[in-house]
Amino acid sequence: MSILFWLDYIGTMVFAMSGVLTAAEKRFDLFGVMFIGVVTAIGGGTTRDLLLGITPVTWLSTPIYLYLILAGVLVAMLFRNVLASLRRTLFLFDTIGIGVFTIIGLEKALNLGVHPGVAVLMGVTSAVVGGVIRDTLTNEVPLIFQREIYATACIAGALVYLLLRHLGLDPALNQLFTAGVIIATRLLSIHFNWSMPILSMPEKKE
Repeated sequence: MSILFWLDYIGTMVFAMSGVLTAAEKRFDLFGVMFIGVVTAIGGGTTRDLLLGITPVTWLSTPIYLYLILAGVLVAMLFRNVLASLRRTLFLFDTIGIGVFTIIGLEKALNLGVHPGVAVLMGVTSAVVGGVIRDTLTNEVPLIFQREIYATACIAGALVYLLLRHLGLDPALNQLFTAGVIIATRLLSIHFNWSMPILSMPEKKE
């Protein structure tokens, strides 16, 4: 089993934990907390698989994902006070998650023979849609609609992956390197406060 699969499993758990902590901050009830944790973990992959016509979707056909999600939900619920003080650690794992999920979604799409541009979108979908659903349901502005470099990092990494794939780089090395590009871009953007420009309407003159 490749390291990408292990990182995929870790990312799935951490996304579930991220959903639980966000819902707990909003003081959701027990069902609400569990629901947000689950949809955060599976939202991106489910949307990707449905758009690509993959049925049953991955987490339904591979039970280990359900176990990982439930484990992540339980850990976050039981140790939410400790985890709340480790936000930086969760941020790092979340960043690893989007790097890995981008590549997994991209490869799935390419293996089905879709256009590379569409494959890039499927990679980004895998990485960010779960977070969009989480933020929307908890009444937050989704991170991809804010100034932070988030989805942009996924797009950049996906394009690097396509280039290296075209050049014939070993697939395993390409996976690791490209995931690293996404992770590094995201971390550097936070450290140096890089952001996307804001598009605003001109002020109306009286």
